[in-house]
Amino acid sequence: MSLYRTHKRGVSTRAVFAFLWSHWRRRPALIGATGACVLVSTLAEVFVPVYAGRLVEAVASTGDRAAAYAAAMDAFLAMLALGAVMVAARHLSFVALVRLTLRMMADIASEAFARVQRFSADWHASTFAGSTVRKISRGMWSLDLLDDTLLVALLPSAVALVGSALLLGWHWPVMGLAVALGAAGFVVLTLVLSLNYVAPAARLSNAWDTRVGGVLADAVSCNAVVKGFGAEAREEDRLNRVLGKWNARTRRTWMAGTWAGTAQLVALLGLRAVIIGMALWLWWEGRAGPGDVAYVLTTYFVVHSYLRDIGMHVHNLQRSVNDLEELVEIHQQSAAIADRPGAGPVKVTDGRIAFEDVTFHYGGHSDPLYRDLSLVIEGGERVGLVGHSGSGKSTFVKLIQRLHDVTDGRVTVDGQDVRDVSQGALRRAIAVVQQEPILFHRSLAENIAYARPDASFAEIRRAAELANAAGFIEKLPRGYGTLVGERGVKLSGGERQRVAIARAFLANAPILILDEATSSLDSESEALIQEAMERLMVGRTTLVIAHRLSTVRALDRLLVFDKGRIIEEGDHDALVAKEGGLYRRLFERQALELMRGLAA
Repeated sequence: MSLYRTHKRGVSTRAVFAFLWSHWRRRPALIGATGACVLVSTLAEVFVPVYAGRLVEAVASTGDRAAAYAAAMDAFLAMLALGAVMVAARHLSFVALVRLTLRMMADIASEAFARVQRFSADWHASTFAGSTVRKISRGMWSLDLLDDTLLVALLPSAVALVGSALLLGWHWPVMGLAVALGAAGFVVLTLVLSLNYVAPAARLSNAWDTRVGGVLADAVSCNAVVKGFGAEAREEDRLNRVLGKWNARTRRTWMAGTWAGTAQLVALLGLRAVIIGMALWLWWEGRAGPGDVAYVLTTYFVVHSYLRDIGMHVHNLQRSVNDLEELVEIHQQSAAIADRPGAGPVKVTDGRIAFEDVTFHYGGHSDPLYRDLSLVIEGGERVGLVGHSGSGKSTFVKLIQRLHDVTDGRVTVDGQDVRDVSQGALRRAIAVVQQEPILFHRSLAENIAYARPDASFAEIRRAAELANAAGFIEKLPRGYGTLVGERGVKLSGGERQRVAIARAFLANAPILILDEATSSLDSESEALIQEAMERLMVGRTTLVIAHRLSTVRALDRLLVFDKGRIIEEGDHDALVAKEGGLYRRLFERQALELMRGLAA
């Protein structure tokens, strides 16, 4: 049901424009060039009606034809010159705008990606990847429309309307006042309709558009599961339910825009009646000749075209602001875990890890998972973490990686508080082999070299050999150049695991975390991976999150977790011998299950 819950957003229009202004300030020269060219182009268009009126006046003259012809030609040439200036200035404005917008789009996409990369693991676990991608891409393209609307649409519209009203007011103050008040009233009407009527509907339809992207990405990325359960029709029904909501919200938005557009056209019709009626009245009163009437009509056509377009421009402004809101929301969100000012590299010599009176709360939980936990893991020691699901094993290693911050106390590596060093440096000193290894849709060589992008091919191949991965890789048609598919779906679980181990070999980090994952593999793959993991542990401080207790017998020490407390500690033999101990019960249960499996 949470999928259909409306998300209340906290990003204001002011915040969106502040975000835009922060990017404009980075390129004042391009902004200035664009604005100057738009100003020149628009002013050239505003003065065209003046010479159009003079041309009509000359043609309608009953006096000296030669003088009238000369006056008409002067007006004609002036109109051509103004047209040429308008075209050239408009072209230059778009040249500058293209450079400005492309750079800004690249900046905001890059910065949003950088922020998302640094959000917490919990944020990523609770957020649709497809929705995040859609927010960034839609926000990036909305900036293109926003720049166009403000700089080459609304800016020239404002200049044209003010300039036309001033020129008309210079000849007939009442006419200038009528145009100014009519234009201002139309703009206010457009803004009120857009911001108070269309924008709320558009904001809601955008939220459902984002959810459509999330549902699509979720189903496509989990297609193997969908196929495995024959659930294609179920996923299509799920998408159709979301599309039904999206359809209703989007239809409401589009109809709101349609009604707003009709109201604007009615207002323009009224303004046209007022201006043409006043021109006829001035002619009837003898205060305007044929050229003056032509000037008023030509000016009105210019004003009308800009006002008509203002409705579209304000609609585009509202739409682009709405589309940018979710990206600004990402920009405003602070990283849950940030480097302290001056955080430097971590210096790992022995790989000694210490928990010193650590208390840790998960957000929203009143009771801590750990309370005053103190523990030392010596450099080079191989330690297994054992316990029921949810007992605190995974959180223990996440605190070492600083994927969470402790509530109280501190975690140190060779005496250095993990909060005092750069997160990037800390994590590069820790190699991790996950229970479900994730590979990029890149070549096998690139996936192995992700730990060290500058590694030579010989080093990559050596890491694969140590991980028992070279055998299957070299049998592939393209060998190390083979693309592995999204998240490595083209490889088996055992093959993915060996590639992840090869990556850890290449990282050559002094601290190793293994989320031991051999329980779901065939015996041959399990043996190869176990051999590679034992080879990888040599000379490193190693933490093994143990799922199958038979795999941790050879470790130096085992820590048995229960509800965030370490209730037992020792090697395998000592813990198995402990009467009534949790480790012994877990080991006996797994041994019994294994025997039943063999008997079956």
